[in-house]
This record gives sequence, structure tokens and C-alpha cells, in this order.
Amino acid sequence: RLPALPALLWLALAPLPGAPGPAAKAELRVRVRLPGGQVTEESLQADSRNDCVSLELRTADGALVTLTADFKQEVKIFRALILGELERGQSQFQALCFITRLHRNEIIPSESMAKRAPPRDTRQKNPRTVRQAEEVRGLEHLSMDVAVNFSKGAQLSSHIHNVCAEAKEAIYTREEDVKFWLEKGVDGSMFEVLPQTSDLPDVQRCRLCTDRWKPCICSYSLSIEWYPCMLKYCKSRDAGGKVSSYKCGIRSCQKGYTFDYYVPQKQLCLWDEET
Repeated sequence: RLPALPALLWLALAPLPGAPGPAAKAELRVRVRLPGGQVTEESLQADSRNDCVSLELRTADGALVTLTADFKQEVKIFRALILGELERGQSQFQALCFITRLHRNEIIPSESMAKRAPPRDTRQKNPRTVRQAEEVRGLEHLSMDVAVNFSKGAQLSSHIHNVCAEAKEAIYTREEDVKFWLEKGVDGSMFEVLPQTSDLPDVQRCRLCTDRWKPCICSYSLSIEWYPCMLKYCKSRDAGGKVSSYKCGIRSCQKGYTFDYYVPQKQLCLWDEET
């Protein structure tokens, strides 16, 4: 028998029309509550053929946040499209990309999201339900001290070309992650170490900097409010008393991130101001 995944998940993870054999792609939409109380809709997509999972949501301040997990390359890509402050000389929106190493057990594998289909008569139950993560994972504070060359980024992950197209001049990663990828054979010429605070003692945090045209260390925070982080297993006993386990659901998590990185002028970091 089929494991008892919620009907919403069974329906959403059905094969897309025309998909041959086991589901190659699947989509799931869930309503989640943001920290300020507002409700937003998250869109999750799994592509088992390319072995990736992506998630997108709009935050309370209007920013569009995307997370792409590339399991093949062990790469995680965060993109934020932040509404600009037109009255302060910014463009309509500002794009940022943060790239980090994808570790095992951070997100459930793409095939686990995409391979199971529901019975034909299954219908989504309670589509207006506002979901809350079962587990809150700790805030991760990351120092993004390396810039990534967009034109060479496909060597790191093929998804960078599409996901980070609007953020060509603002793609960041960490030196410790770069070392991991270099050991896997990635071309190091795509990386450029950014100025370090130890080298520039006069560089302040952007929130403390009063001159909009001076370089500073910017901070940007985002939160993934609901995502499938691991599979649940249940146990059953047959007529002979033998116990076996089977996949019976998905555990959801919430996790926040804060990224610190160098900007050549505070004008590129107006959200990070002392309040």
C-alpha cells in the first residue's frame, strides 16, 4: 500500500502532464505564515531528472526569495529580488545571489519529492490551510567573502545561469566552500576573494555607515519558512509478526540565514540601517 503522505502532497507530487514513466517533475504549493503574521504562498518544485529542488516565496517586505538545491553539484543557491527605494536613487529592484555548499540531509532528495503519484481520485484537502514547520532549525550566520564570476558560474552549477541572471555583479560565496569545490575539480578562476575587514580597518558595518557612497559590510537576512527537510518512517507488522519500516510522510523545517558581504558603497545596502 501507499505510504500515508498528506493528500496535498500526494496530489502535488503527481507527474506533470506528458511526463514519461516515473515523475520527473513535481510541484507543490503551500500557504505559510511569516514572522509578522502575514500569510504567503510558497511554491516548491522537484526535478528528479536534473536532481534539483527549488523553492520560492515572497517575504513580508515584498522581496522574492528563491532557494535552489543542486544535488548533483552539492550546491545551494539563494536568490533575493529586493524592492528598490526609488526615492533614494535605487533601481526598481536589486538582485543578490548567495551560493553555499549543499550538505546531506538538509533537504529531502529530489526523487523522494517527485517519484510518487496519488490515486486518481485523490483530491487536495484543506487547500487554504496555513502550514507551520514542525522543526525550527537554528539561524545560520555566513560570511560571504568571495565573489563568483557569472559568466563562468555554469561550471559550478548549471542553475546559476538562470537563477542569478539578474544578480550578475552580486554573486557571493564562502572561501571554505570554494576549497571544497576546488577539490572536486571546479575551475578556480571563477572566484575572486573580496576585501576583508582585517585588511580594511576603516570599513564599517553598513548599518553604522553614514555616507551612502563609502564601502561597508552589508548584512542581508532571509528565512525559508517551510520546506521538506527529511522523510518520516513508520513501522508495520505483518501476519507473521515481522516488523518492517516504510516511508510515511515528510518532516517540514524552518531555517533562517544572515549573509555578510562587502559592498563598494552603502547605496547597495540601504535596508541595513541602524534603527
